[in-house]
Amino acid sequence: MEIKKVGICGCGLMGSGIAEIASKVGMDVVIREVNDDFLSKGLGRIDKSLSRAVKKGKLDEAGKKAVLDKIKGTIRTEDLADCDIVIEAVIENLDEKVKLYKQLDTIVKKEAIFASNTSSLSITEMGASTNRADQFCGLHFFNPVPVMKLVEVVKTVATSDAAFETAKAFGEKLGKVVVSCNDSPGFVVNRLLVPYLLDAIRALEAGVATKEDIDAGMKLGCGHPMGPLELTDFVGLDTTYYIAEILFDEFKDHHYAAPPLLKAMVKAGYHGRKTGRGFYDYTKK
Repeated sequence: MEIKKVGICGCGLMGSGIAEIASKVGMDVVIREVNDDFLSKGLGRIDKSLSRAVKKGKLDEAGKKAVLDKIKGTIRTEDLADCDIVIEAVIENLDEKVKLYKQLDTIVKKEAIFASNTSSLSITEMGASTNRADQFCGLHFFNPVPVMKLVEVVKTVATSDAAFETAKAFGEKLGKVVVSCNDSPGFVVNRLLVPYLLDAIRALEAGVATKEDIDAGMKLGCGHPMGPLELTDFVGLDTTYYIAEILFDEFKDHHYAAPPLLKAMVKAGYHGRKTGRGFYDYTKK
């Protein structure tokens, strides 16, 4: 099946980014939020992103209008009924996602594919809550979606080959490099990335070096664009802690266990850039 109309649940950072790139390649997009305030903020985010592209000369005003005209915002789940694929990008809470999928399953046409943008939760469990587990997969995009080239396409034991290949083709049509993987906690990227971030925090905790030297070591010694502590601030300490907890619960491996320092900072509200304070202080910049 060719994907022509895309439904998206959630107009936050990820949902709005997915809507933008889908509309840019000519697909019709319906993006649903729970209320008008969240929807307005999300659509405003898309407008600002496109305006930056115009300012940089990557898009003209006519092109911006054409992209926006492809996007319909709504607070009605029923407006997703005739979409070819519905991508969920809501709060990272399994109960909330399952509740949404049960609702979508009764509304969206039977041949449509469902996909979750989760970074850590079980795709299999979400799919099992619907009557279309064979048409259910993961589509894990990375933030910021319009910039990051990767998408992880995740296959469960129940996902059909046809649905999986359609999802991969969809990712490629969006201009992304597709990485295929099976449904396992953390998929590919977070399964490798999170232990690296946690080890950097442990090094800081143990007094091996300062945060600045740890970050400089990985940037200049390994060619990373960001150091691990800078990256944790960007991802969010709370998000990193949350994913670490899921990975540890699954594997019971100490490499996935959150260091006491990370837990303490999360409990103190130091969540990184989004709160103005993480390993670095962003309130003075």
